[in-house]
Formats: sequence, structure tokens, C-alpha cells
Amino acid sequence: MNGRIHLKNMTFYGYHGHLAEENALGQRFLIDLVLGMDIAEAARTDDLRATVDYVKVFEICREVVERDRVKLIETLANHIIDRILERCPRVNYVEIVIKKPSVPMPGVLDYVAIETSKTRA
Repeated sequence: MNGRIHLKNMTFYGYHGHLAEENALGQRFLIDLVLGMDIAEAARTDDLRATVDYVKVFEICREVVERDRVKLIETLANHIIDRILERCPRVNYVEIVIKKPSVPMPGVLDYVAIETSKTRA
């Protein structure tokens, strides 16, 4: 039985961006994740060890956003996905959306976002 676990609008503060002010001042990043996996054993046994601990996934996202420094949100997304696949062996694929609501642009917009995914090899 396949399942998808969603973590929506996780919010972290990080220092990512191409512009000097983004690296100096930082900004909020909003992250949505979908984790795909076989949930049959978890559904049958009601045991956390048979699924992914989404508290652990939240902490992985926090670690990457708050500690790493990159210029592109594409790179940030890749770092998060790789870390999740490395540390969460039950996850078969990860879909991610990273929203950057405070982009220093001359104009009004809700956010800039990257959406990507990766499947375990």
C-alpha cells in the first residue's frame, strides 16, 4: 500500500540568495514536502519504526535551511531532498516546494518558488 505524507508550510529563517543583502539580512523560507513510501507495514502494525518520523524530517529541513548557505533555492531544494533520502531509508521519493516570500525585487508578488522532486535510485 503506497502512501504520501505531507508537511505543509514549514517556516525557517535562512541566509540564501544571490544578492549580498539576502546573505547579510536573511529571510523566511516556506517549505512544503511530500514523502512517498510503502505504508502497508505501518498501517498493519501501528508502529512508528515502520514509517518515517516526520519530526525527524522537520528537523532535517530546519538543519539545512538554518545552517547551510547557498545562492539558489534550486540548490537548497536539492540539499534537503538528498538529506531526507540519506537519513530516511523508508522514503522512496520526495517532492518539495520552497517559497521565498521576501525576494528583493522592485515590485509586488506573493513569493518566488521552486518545485522539484527526486526518486530514490
